[in-house]
Amino acid sequence: MQRITITIDDDLLEVVDAMTRERGYDSRSEAFRDIVREVANREQGKTSNALCIAVLGYVFDYGTRDLAQRLTRLQHEHHDMFAANMRVPLDHTSCLEVSALRGPAQAVQHVADEISTQRGVRHANLHVVPVKVSDHPHRHEAGGTPHQHIQA
Repeated sequence: MQRITITIDDDLLEVVDAMTRERGYDSRSEAFRDIVREVANREQGKTSNALCIAVLGYVFDYGTRDLAQRLTRLQHEHHDMFAANMRVPLDHTSCLEVSALRGPAQAVQHVADEISTQRGVRHANLHVVPVKVSDHPHRHEAGGTPHQHIQA
């Protein structure tokens, strides 16, 4: 393990210290390691073609011309990657939409970018979880169809 020294603004250090306390880390070093791991996983996920599951959450302005229809059209164009979708009205013009996605990480990132860059979409965030398909097909009951599961 390497020891490093960093220079950080006081306000950012306050954020790190608050996170360290809130999450129960024993030290700032543990907090920084988790921060770096999170960024590394996110960046790796953008360029990987490995299978993943993901949650895309965003708020959009329902009043933006044709936006709801454009979002629905994008979901239909990529229907093979959408496992579930939920739309929650927040007020008279804003909706929260949460989508569960699955597929190759690059393709999932591409769909998330297509949606989050639409005019009227705000606060978009994609959370990617790498997965692998189990090596052992099995059946749950006699005569059942053999299948595999994904492992997160």
